[in-house]
Amino acid sequence: MLSGAALALPTISTAAVATPTVAAASADTLLSQGKAATASSTENAGTPASAAVDGDPTTRWSSAFSDPQWLQIDLGATATVAKVVLNWEAAYGKAYQLQTSNDGSNWATVYSTSTGAGGTETLNVSGSGRYVRLNGTARGTAYGYSLYEFQVYGTPGGASCGTTDAAQGRAATASSTENAGTPASAAVDGDPTTRWSSAFSDPQWLQVDLGSTQQICQVVLNWEAAYGKAYQLQTSNDGSNWTTVYSTSTGAGGTETLNVSGSGRYLRLNGTARGTAYGYSLYELAVHTTGSSVPPVQGGGDLGPNVLVYDPSMSSTSIQASLDGVFKQQESAQFGDGRYALLFKPGSYSGLNANIGFYTSIAGLGRNPDDTLINGDVTVDAGWFNGNATQNFWRSAENLALKPVSGTDRWAVAQAAPFRRMHVEGGLNLAPSGYGWASGGYLADSRVDGSVGNYSQQQWYTRDSSIGGFSNGVWNQVFSGVQGAPAQGFPNPPYTTLPTTPVSREKPYLYLDAAGNYQVFVPSLRTNAAGVSWANGATPGSSLPLSQFYVVKPGATAATINQALAQGLNLLFTPGIYHVDQAIDVTRPDTVVLGLGLATLVPDNGVTALQVGDVSGVKLAGLLIDAGAVKSPVLLRIGPRGATADHSADPTSMQDVFVRIGGAGPGLAGTAVEVNSNNTIVDHTWIWRADHGTGVGWTVNPADYGLVVRGNDVLGTGLFVEHFEKYDVEWSGERGKTIFFQNEIAYDAPNQAAIQNGSTLGYAAYKVDDTVTTHEAWGVGSYCYFNVDPTIRVDHGFEVPTTPGVKLHDALVVSLGGDGQFNHVVNNTGDPTSGTGTTPSTVVSYP
Repeated sequence: MLSGAALALPTISTAAVATPTVAAASADTLLSQGKAATASSTENAGTPASAAVDGDPTTRWSSAFSDPQWLQIDLGATATVAKVVLNWEAAYGKAYQLQTSNDGSNWATVYSTSTGAGGTETLNVSGSGRYVRLNGTARGTAYGYSLYEFQVYGTPGGASCGTTDAAQGRAATASSTENAGTPASAAVDGDPTTRWSSAFSDPQWLQVDLGSTQQICQVVLNWEAAYGKAYQLQTSNDGSNWTTVYSTSTGAGGTETLNVSGSGRYLRLNGTARGTAYGYSLYELAVHTTGSSVPPVQGGGDLGPNVLVYDPSMSSTSIQASLDGVFKQQESAQFGDGRYALLFKPGSYSGLNANIGFYTSIAGLGRNPDDTLINGDVTVDAGWFNGNATQNFWRSAENLALKPVSGTDRWAVAQAAPFRRMHVEGGLNLAPSGYGWASGGYLADSRVDGSVGNYSQQQWYTRDSSIGGFSNGVWNQVFSGVQGAPAQGFPNPPYTTLPTTPVSREKPYLYLDAAGNYQVFVPSLRTNAAGVSWANGATPGSSLPLSQFYVVKPGATAATINQALAQGLNLLFTPGIYHVDQAIDVTRPDTVVLGLGLATLVPDNGVTALQVGDVSGVKLAGLLIDAGAVKSPVLLRIGPRGATADHSADPTSMQDVFVRIGGAGPGLAGTAVEVNSNNTIVDHTWIWRADHGTGVGWTVNPADYGLVVRGNDVLGTGLFVEHFEKYDVEWSGERGKTIFFQNEIAYDAPNQAAIQNGSTLGYAAYKVDDTVTTHEAWGVGSYCYFNVDPTIRVDHGFEVPTTPGVKLHDALVVSLGGDGQFNHVVNNTGDPTSGTGTTPSTVVSYP
């Protein structure tokens, strides 16, 4: 979703205007195919922006039936743009500009017309940029803008495409050969009279090893009569994980000269449909490169200076001194630069009290929590903030067993402070000493032998755990799959209890194997889970050696990170702050992206910090994304717009991934998190437009939307989303589910008019779009506190279509101290808040 400001039209310079001419030189590379595309609107789900760059001339993007509209492509890196081809459907653009940008915000016009005629327009232009935009200002018909293909040609990074055949004489292999006289090697021998031919079946492939990773700009296929009608050209750095750089279903045979953009050591022709009854038959497969050899990124290595590893052989005194030193630095450093991971090797430790401050993670390195025992405490308290724990953010404890000195451990936290895979041999107190305010929190895959004391925690979510009991509650305490949980009682007591969690997968974690080598364990998917994953021994799942990870350290560039991903490596971010000038682009199924010590990504120049393709099984975990000073349309995107694949067997998951806009400095975004892939699991997130710190104010750190969900069958377990200027959560995908939602409406709206939503007073915290027929949520709460204009009223905290398939259970709204009020809870249902008593208004079931 984009703000109105994003649609403003730039001033057109007549000097920049070009005219349609003949096609550009054949050396120009097709840069746009398969790249991320976004648009101002789409006519419907079947006409997404991505359809204009998929290489399929039968699919299309089409917009809403209004002006202006735009379609934008992220080329992934700055390139010289020489030609644009627009293949219009009948609904075309009469007046439009072609524009380039390096940051996605500031645009230069390289072509302009008010007499577009539709059909196929081939436009020679001269410009450069990472982003290319078609900006339509007047439609040629009463319908929208509709493009079969939007093709951008040019030169990546300004480099020229060489004429030497990098494949000639290199080692080639194939899925099959017709006979001994048509080997794979014949397609790369430089002899146009010899050929490779395959068996007479689909699919088939031919692969060549270029000897080193190269920047590939062109592939020439010299077919014999038996050709490929549908095929892909793919690159790889390891010969196992492939990236498609060209795809067609209308191959015509003969000699095909294909301009592509990609890098890899291996290039593969992957044929899926033959053009004849025979096999695939190539006289020659030639590969041209820019001459730039891309050095491979090495996996493994040390974990850097901000990962502190403790061994049972170390004295308790030296360990305690180290822990105290980190805490002294981090205790009140709410917006500081320090990042730390405190890791304990398996064994037993005594006499320790690990106080955990900001941006600090403590974890055991055993395969299971009980492998690492601390006879002592892991403590979060609020002495730094006068006993108020509502700002104890950004810290974690994982994979440890504790035997508290007093019998009860204290974990007094607010948002973004997970307590995972922990075994407390005693009780757990969630309140600060003195029982001051607290506003957390999240506990998962943990066993607490004694009772959990909620005390002053306003809300708390516990998932897939075992507890000895639970006492007290304030507004919204939610349990799913928790053995020993209190019975359902909302609103008095405020307990929402589900016997199981529909789908869950525990967060990946680092551990040491029997040989003392680091591995990352990736837990298996669970359905209808209850209790800890390690109740019957080791958590089911699989291990990945550290050699399969690029161990990212501060100073690493986005280009190197993406090169590592292209090689098939996973990512392990060590504690630090990482500025990225291009999106970290995850396109391989089952990739693991794991951060230690609240590793923080900051997008520069308005890019998206992290984006995931429409692929299965990606695991994102343990990261903080901090908006940059230039507005990013989206900070985290899971799946491209229009994603359609079914990932139910292997969902992508996002766990302990937090997003912040402002607070640590200037930050701007349109949407914080956009989930387009089906079946995604969002397990514990805090998405926060800052209400305090630096770079804070209605016009200083603006952001319209927190979490936007377009994918179907998406599950949220533990959503904390706060302070966005329009909808904090907007959900348009079908069959979505949320278990626990905590929200505060933006504090700083200057007046009622600033948040007027048509005829509705204010924007709901949680909006389910009118088109949705099936949706369900449990334990959802929204609070208002308008500290600029306390007279503001909001019609409702939750806005959903009134239909039997859309259900809310245990919903509440609260006015904090009477500064602003809600008129209803859900739509026009539920009592208004009133007065200064901070008393919830509740709806047990809707409709």
